[in-house]
Amino acid sequence: MDLPLADATRAEFAHSTTYLNTANCGVLPRSAVAAVRELAEAAGAGIPAGFGDFDRVTGARAAFARLVGVDTDRVAVGSAVSTHVGLIAASLPSGAEVLCAEGDFASVINPFVVRGDLKVRFAPLESVAEAVGPDTALVSLSAVQSADGRMADLAAVRAASTAHEARMLVDATQAAGWLPFDASPYEYTVTAGYKWLLGARGASYLTVSREAQHTLTPLHAGWVAAQSMWDATYGPMPELAHGARRFDESPAFLAYHAAEASLRLLERVGIETVHAHDTALAARYRAGLARLGHEPVPGEAAIVSVPGLAGRQPALQAAGIATSARAGLLRASFHLYTTEADVDRLLDALSTS
Repeated sequence: MDLPLADATRAEFAHSTTYLNTANCGVLPRSAVAAVRELAEAAGAGIPAGFGDFDRVTGARAAFARLVGVDTDRVAVGSAVSTHVGLIAASLPSGAEVLCAEGDFASVINPFVVRGDLKVRFAPLESVAEAVGPDTALVSLSAVQSADGRMADLAAVRAASTAHEARMLVDATQAAGWLPFDASPYEYTVTAGYKWLLGARGASYLTVSREAQHTLTPLHAGWVAAQSMWDATYGPMPELAHGARRFDESPAFLAYHAAEASLRLLERVGIETVHAHDTALAARYRAGLARLGHEPVPGEAAIVSVPGLAGRQPALQAAGIATSARAGLLRASFHLYTTEADVDRLLDALSTS
């Protein structure tokens, strides 16, 4: 049964700021802080518990798989979205065409650009589906845009990419955790764990469809990528893991101990509950902005960005209201620990010159 949201926030969050900046970095729940502290103290004491627990990594992997609707054997764990995308970029033949959304987050663009021998093409987010062509090998885009919260029409892009036999990479970093997101239709998805998933930097997730797993070479394969890890610590590994775990990086245990606790919390609350809460607060903020004469970027996401107000961010920060300035926009983002009072405080601050 889903945990009532008020109970979750009272029990798990202790921040003192008006925190409206999850699109930049989420707030660690108390249970995640406790897991990190326990591991760090054990490491400082020089006892075996300080080595890190692979069972926590397995738990985080399984919880993330449930969250995005795929089997666990489709999920690889790593440290950063750009590393996952780099693995996908390395798989493409010279001259392959990659279609990206204009102004998308750098991590889903640069690994293709820096290769130098790929044809990287850009289209407005709203026109990506129409821009897919017969030469397109891969479409790479974010489900929700980091700068302004615009949401991609993933169904249309999937239909177009399928029609042209192109693979598809979706960055769910600004979606998974507040937006019900199904990773199963796509060859690849990537998700950073330190924003809406309430984890720490150092945890990220790559999903690879079973049909696409042969397309990637596990270039950074260490012993954790073996089917039997403990039989592969020295010399060439006897056998790669059978599923996406072959693409694992050696885990940053502090981040994954935190991630397991944070993902458990999201599962207890329920993403549908979080989605309803977050979008209701975003709608309250949009309505308040309209009363103040400001026009945010259109949309219904939990991220709301306003042109012309980026210069207000430093003063808001000084007043204890955490937001971001991105691409000339003032960006506010609302998550399960945000309250109506937080929204109203931001609106009150913006009502004064």
